[in-house]
Amino acid sequence: MKDMDHVAPTLEDIEELARETVANLPPAFREEAQKVAIRVADFAPDDVLEEMEMEPFELTGLYDGIPMTEKSNWDVPQKPDTVWLFRRPILDEWAERGDVTIADLVAHVTIHEFAHHFGWSDDDIAAIDQWWH
Repeated sequence: MKDMDHVAPTLEDIEELARETVANLPPAFREEAQKVAIRVADFAPDDVLEEMEMEPFELTGLYDGIPMTEKSNWDVPQKPDTVWLFRRPILDEWAERGDVTIADLVAHVTIHEFAHHFGWSDDDIAAIDQWWH
């Protein structure tokens, strides 16, 4: 992969970094995480931003699905669980910070969104995401 700490990554680059993050999750979570779709767009859709009362550059990621802690064997999935990453807000935060690599920031956002899927606590997230240290 090209040196992304000096060039803005593409949608595909962000997706690849997110998939690498999933591949590096602890074994207890990796298999289930690989069942979740990962999608990357430049920005969240307007209706999502309106519903969440957020501006376009405020939302770096979104989990769209039913958390595992709330699923039932009786549930009939209407759509796949999906982790969305929003490239432009991620790039904006990366540029503003200036003290993290793009790979670390994408991993952080990815793990945060998977935390919604798994129903992780802040302590659970901290055990997996070294960002908190």
